[in-house]
Amino acid sequence: MIPMRLLFDLDGTLLDTAPDLHGALNFCLTSLGRPTVSLQSVKHMVGQGARVLLEKGLTATGGMTSEAELDRLFDLFLDYYADHLSDHSVAFPGMIKALEELQAQGFQMGICTNKPYKLAKQIAEDFDLIRLLPIITGGDSFEIRKPNPGHILKTLELFEGDDLPALMIGDSCNDIDAATGAGLKSIAVSFGYTHIPPRELGANRVIDHFDELIDAIKKVSAA
Repeated sequence: MIPMRLLFDLDGTLLDTAPDLHGALNFCLTSLGRPTVSLQSVKHMVGQGARVLLEKGLTATGGMTSEAELDRLFDLFLDYYADHLSDHSVAFPGMIKALEELQAQGFQMGICTNKPYKLAKQIAEDFDLIRLLPIITGGDSFEIRKPNPGHILKTLELFEGDDLPALMIGDSCNDIDAATGAGLKSIAVSFGYTHIPPRELGANRVIDHFDELIDAIKKVSAA
């Protein structure tokens, strides 16, 4: 198999970060006297960055606040979340092993996430992912972010060997739509955070476990 440049989403793709995002969102909601939201509902709110997550949480518990209040809550969310990034988050089963095997085969890998860069880098360090995924861009790294394909294209410019084919692995329409717009093939994971059934996202392949990733890459690249 010819080595490729692989881009991975972070939340819901590499790591199950929903429990800590859930905690940060509920902290903000409680500070307003709002009811809390369930972990399952948060899994359907993740994917477009922390501010959108906060907006969705507010909408679900009584409606949006003023823009000034939203700005204050966003800062509160980021401060709290930064202190609790990895309290309850976990790596999806088989992820580290699959990435180690791909790295050994010469694949170049990185993270393209809508999470703020500083937080994405910190959680990647917490889970010892930098050695496998040294390139990281966040939702604030450029003037655009997923599902805008420019986020993917600008991230790929940071890789060595721009003649190598590229592939996106993600869990939501933001990932798959951005990949399609960038002219890339894609693989979706079925265990992430999406309100759209994974097999309806439009990815070239869908995997149910990281044990299936390398074979899926082979089949996508062969096609």
